[in-house]
Amino acid sequence: METNAYVTQRNGGYYVGNTRVSLDSVVYAFLEGETPESIVQDFPLLSLEQVYGAITFYLAQRAEIDTYLRESEEQYEREREAERRADPVFYQKFANARQRQS
Repeated sequence: METNAYVTQRNGGYYVGNTRVSLDSVVYAFLEGETPESIVQDFPLLSLEQVYGAITFYLAQRAEIDTYLRESEEQYEREREAERRADPVFYQKFANARQRQS
């Protein structure tokens, strides 16, 4: 898959242009129904053109990017579970604290 002026691939991820804003962030916002204008408000480093470009890139490469997003989520969950197993006492304390706040 090639990147373009609006999306670059680096460090194993996709980013909007040369910013630190991930393509993931823009795509998830778009899939949740946010407009490009509201995405720009959420990520003021981005121009409206960059957001439209990132969305266009996603739509043109949808199957590949959806696979990338799914694999990223699965990797995150594996790492999260490994952390929980490595320090169960901490995570139990954290869960208890969150429960008390609710």
